[in-house]
Amino acid sequence: MYHHVKKLMFTVRVDEPDPRFGNMLLEQFGGANGELAAAMQYSIQGLNCEDPDRKDLLMDIGTEELSHLEVVGTLARMHLKPAKFDREAAEADPLIAIAGGGGVNLFNSQGSAWTADYLKITGELDVDLRSNIAAEARAKIVYERLINFTDDAGTKDALQFLMTREITHMKAFALALESMNKPAFSIGRIAPTPGLVDQFFNDSTGTGDHGEIDTRGPWNEGGDWVFTESPAIQAENGAANAIVTESSPPADEAGLGDLLIEELRDILHAEKQLTKALPKMAEAARFDQLRELFEQHLVETEAQIERINECFELLGKTPRAKPCKGMMGLVEEGQEIIAQGEDKEDAAADLALIGAAQRVEHYEMSGYTTARNLAQQLRHSAVVALLSKSLAEEENADQLLNQVARSLMSVAKMPAAIEQA
Repeated sequence: MYHHVKKLMFTVRVDEPDPRFGNMLLEQFGGANGELAAAMQYSIQGLNCEDPDRKDLLMDIGTEELSHLEVVGTLARMHLKPAKFDREAAEADPLIAIAGGGGVNLFNSQGSAWTADYLKITGELDVDLRSNIAAEARAKIVYERLINFTDDAGTKDALQFLMTREITHMKAFALALESMNKPAFSIGRIAPTPGLVDQFFNDSTGTGDHGEIDTRGPWNEGGDWVFTESPAIQAENGAANAIVTESSPPADEAGLGDLLIEELRDILHAEKQLTKALPKMAEAARFDQLRELFEQHLVETEAQIERINECFELLGKTPRAKPCKGMMGLVEEGQEIIAQGEDKEDAAADLALIGAAQRVEHYEMSGYTTARNLAQQLRHSAVVALLSKSLAEEENADQLLNQVARSLMSVAKMPAAIEQA
């Protein structure tokens, strides 16, 4: 909830209005690096932020940027004031004088309208914080240039205040990013390709007309860097492609292959248990729609077992299950629910049965997701495709159970509604 206090964050004073400079100030009012863009960027990032501590930071600074917008707008309006009544001042910028009545509007110093395209919002907190640090740095430079283009003492004071706050915000964003303890180049969740990430391509070569040369520095030598001649030049010379690719499977140094096999054996046992449990659930179901759903999923489960066996063949391993204790517990719980349902009304009994079935589905979905992700990391594309198909079937079964549950809940309400009538 916002509250506007009429007193400015910084009291603006202009001794000698300068309409041309007022036009320059609009860059920080409605420009790409201006205060409105900053206020919107940080506030919307804050709305999206799941981290309560850094959400508070974003909302604090986003709100302060609105205060800065008012300071800049007031400063620009005071400089533009002569354009309201002075012909010569108006001629300096007819757009402001004629279309805008000598006041500020949401456009930059060139008359281009403010746009949400200025905003940098990814929804990834560390990436957004880096964007904000860069935004504050750009805004600081704009204020510095504005200070250099005015001789008005009051204007300089206001701009100095605003410029300083940009550094304050930059420090706050930088420390917030540092407090997340993320490595500098750890962006997102998917790891870069080993080898390729450390290749520096020397794609700008030779000596230029003005004496430019190929240079070496910490950006292309030392550490893990592999300085590589331009792939284009190597291709011209008939050399092999120097770019590191993923055409061969990665070395399984972390034992991910063994972990994938363990996951598949666990899923295989889980699915085999379900081929015995699903017929019992179908028999216990009171409503035809639910019974048919269980029978349909039994067919899918049998096909999923075949896919898991195919995965083992692709990986050169013998299809062998290992006891899945998690599914054992879920199946046992399902049997208890079937027994308890004998004393319940039809809708209530089937809703309890659906609850047991959905717990099974979610367990299977997590297993398939883990196995698929491991196969993906190991670049077993055929295995990924098989597991993805089974995962999609489990997700679809879960959605169908949801639909049946909603129908049964409506049925369960009907007797009460009739009694009230």
